[in-house]
Amino acid sequence: MEFINILVLAIVQGITEFLPISSSAHLILVPVLLGWQDQGLAFDVAVHVGTLSAVVLYMRREVWLMTRDWLGSTGFTGNRQSTVHSQLAWGVIIATVPVAVAGFLVNGVVENHLRSPLVIAATTIVFGVALAWADRRGKGQRDETQLGLKDYLLIGIAQAVALIPGTSRSGITITAGLLLGLDRQAAARFSFLLSIPTITAAGGLKLLDLVKQTGPVDWMAIISGILLSGISAYLCIHWFLKFLNRIGMTPFVVYRLILGAVLFWIFWPAKS
Repeated sequence: MEFINILVLAIVQGITEFLPISSSAHLILVPVLLGWQDQGLAFDVAVHVGTLSAVVLYMRREVWLMTRDWLGSTGFTGNRQSTVHSQLAWGVIIATVPVAVAGFLVNGVVENHLRSPLVIAATTIVFGVALAWADRRGKGQRDETQLGLKDYLLIGIAQAVALIPGTSRSGITITAGLLLGLDRQAAARFSFLLSIPTITAAGGLKLLDLVKQTGPVDWMAIISGILLSGISAYLCIHWFLKFLNRIGMTPFVVYRLILGAVLFWIFWPAKS
């Protein structure tokens, strides 16, 4: 890979993974629009490692407390006890189940039939409108520690829908969180926590596919991809949470609507 390809794709992945605008859509579209060759599995694994490292590092305190208290709730560390953080950890686990099941059942369908620019255009617009509606309708009276079993399952089911390119994993989970009464920051924080097992699983599957392949490894691309995607993802999380209450979801909704319209204009079949 040329360094410009590495730079653009890694930063695109780092930024779009956590903003409600769909990272998978951008990683599919950027090479198509710029006429680049597919970046390959090794680079996909690298940028997944970068974004995973960024969210774990940024939310390290929450991750540590959730891990510690979850182990305590299982009785692994001694007396079994439940805390707010252990409940949140169980919530992340429960909300991850739907996407794991859906990924196992429909992954082939998604890869073979739903990665087209027109599908991305449609989902970009539809779920952008849904995000706008949720941002207006949501009451914003709860935080992520006040969710229950039903809430976790609904957010998890929403995340499973994000297997369709263009939906945006962060976008649809934030949408679900807002509709369930979370405030904007709480919806974003839970979405970010939920991304940890999801990105780990996605990167792990790609790594298994990579192991089966033979051929040389471009270590410069791998290391650069990890660093650039990690740095851009960390900064993205920080600034998104800092300005979210001030700017709301409107800028992302507008971007999605414009992007979807442009994609339809570019890729819509010519009329005879």
